[in-house]
Amino acid sequence: MTARTERLFSGYGGRMLATLSVAWATLQLGRFLLPPLLPSIIADLCTTTVVAGVALGTLQAVYAVTQFPSGRLSDRFTRPSLVVPGLVVLTAGFLVVSGTTTVWLLGAAAVLLGLGKGLFAVPSRAQLSDLFVQRRGQALGLYAAGTDIGGILASVGGVIVTGGGATMALIGLEPVLGIDWRTPFVPVAGVLALVSLAYVAWNRDPYRLGRTDVELVATVRRLATTRRQREALVAFALFFFVVGAWVNFLPAYLTDGKGFAEPVAAGLYAVVFVVGVVVKPTAGTLSDRVPRRAVGAGGLLLGVAALAAVVAAESIVAVGLAIAVYAVGYKAVFPVADATLLDAAPDDNLGADLGAARALFLGVGALGPVYMGWLAAVASYRLAFVGLGGV
Repeated sequence: MTARTERLFSGYGGRMLATLSVAWATLQLGRFLLPPLLPSIIADLCTTTVVAGVALGTLQAVYAVTQFPSGRLSDRFTRPSLVVPGLVVLTAGFLVVSGTTTVWLLGAAAVLLGLGKGLFAVPSRAQLSDLFVQRRGQALGLYAAGTDIGGILASVGGVIVTGGGATMALIGLEPVLGIDWRTPFVPVAGVLALVSLAYVAWNRDPYRLGRTDVELVATVRRLATTRRQREALVAFALFFFVVGAWVNFLPAYLTDGKGFAEPVAAGLYAVVFVVGVVVKPTAGTLSDRVPRRAVGAGGLLLGVAALAAVVAAESIVAVGLAIAVYAVGYKAVFPVADATLLDAAPDDNLGADLGAARALFLGVGALGPVYMGWLAAVASYRLAFVGLGGV
């Protein structure tokens, strides 16, 4: 295959890229609905930021633990054999969120969402890597942009639920329409179900599972063979710690730490994803032409400076600009991280290597929301965000 024959927007490869990207965008829409609605969830369930941070951390931890076995199984058997169950579990998880009335149900939903996302994430990326070799960075950049499309829609949903719901309550319509923080998760589950059917209809790969040795020790040794590889793993793990804390608590920081209204915070949250839609495919394409690590390092350095500006800024405009610059830096790292790992992986262990590395990244990342929730409770959001700059 050449870059010319690897079609991104037509043919079988194009259909698979579109289907998997829409599925990723939809599950990320549901995932990113949680942060802008977090103040409402905490108030409605009569809980605390610490408990909310643990719930979000649980989602991330289950997601992390599932990465390696799902990737390994997709190498030994087939990608769709993991992708389809992942979509089914995700659909069930969002339905549980839509009916949550206690913290325990929220925790159960977090486990389901983490499991489903873990089953889907690595095999779907591996399937795209199988289909796109010369244009791997570009394809993964388009796929990763689904995170930001989902984030934009989640921010809009947050504005509607927090701002629109309050407005309707004033005119007496909220009890009739029944709008609260649970409402958006029902259509998310419905869209995921439809995308699952489209994937099953178009997919050409067989479905096959069985018993196999996951070879975890051999995979870890291969990933950490050289000092350069070990340093990359540490750097990406620390990066995901920051991402886990930032993404989950940015709206809460803007409301509690900066004093912005919830709809304003949800709107500023959207800036992160609007920027990411453009930056991720651009960074992925750039990383196909210049050294990937140069793109990643540049993004991280820009992110450090912009995060300091987010903490220091006070006006809505200044905070929005700082968030936009930060998004340029940190969104550029995602396609670079995936492509760097996939470039180094042998073809017969591609999913396992990516899964093991992402398990490390996301496992460390799961501590991010726990750190943020705890430090915000015992000190302040401002101090917590300063700590993220250090990381």
